[in-house]
Amino acid sequence: MIFLDMVHNLMPTFEQKAEALHWFPMFRTWFGLAGLCKLPWNDVTPPGNENTPDPAKFISHVENYAKCYFGVTGQKTTPDDLILMSERVYNFQRIFNVRMGFGIREHDDVPYRSVGPVTKEEYESRADRYDKQLSEKISYDPEGKSTEEKMAVLKKYRQSEYEKLKDAVYKRRGWNSNGIPTLQKLKELRIDLPDVIELAKKLQ
Repeated sequence: MIFLDMVHNLMPTFEQKAEALHWFPMFRTWFGLAGLCKLPWNDVTPPGNENTPDPAKFISHVENYAKCYFGVTGQKTTPDDLILMSERVYNFQRIFNVRMGFGIREHDDVPYRSVGPVTKEEYESRADRYDKQLSEKISYDPEGKSTEEKMAVLKKYRQSEYEKLKDAVYKRRGWNSNGIPTLQKLKELRIDLPDVIELAKKLQ
């Protein structure tokens, strides 16, 4: 996903990134639920994959997994059904984490080390790249500015963008602004158990 986004720019909008950050974790979750390996999914490109609406999903392989599930269980299954299975587990895990004292917006923060340059030496080692980002993304003129000044501006921008991304992802997943599954989402997934609803209500 990082390569598809950062190199090929296939997900330029927050909505597209949010869709990817919804679908891919759900499908990976399904591998764990089914006890199957992901290798045949995205490490072996099926013929004609580049002509599909969303090549990153390798959807013909996903359809094969659905057929495999049907073959084993006898239950008619579509790729969307596989994602729904994972959504139930993923959202239940989220509520369980909240019950244990984690799983809200602040816990989805990542160390800035994984977002941008954290030392002067690191910035200066790729100054052209970072200066270009400042110029192109936020119309900030880096000319004549100290490295520390430029780092501070870049950090503020990237952290702001990350907050916008969280908002988009939460909306796509049916969560509120604090990262908690909404009551409507819990009902849609049929995991609206009394204890789950009671806890979720406190955080809506």
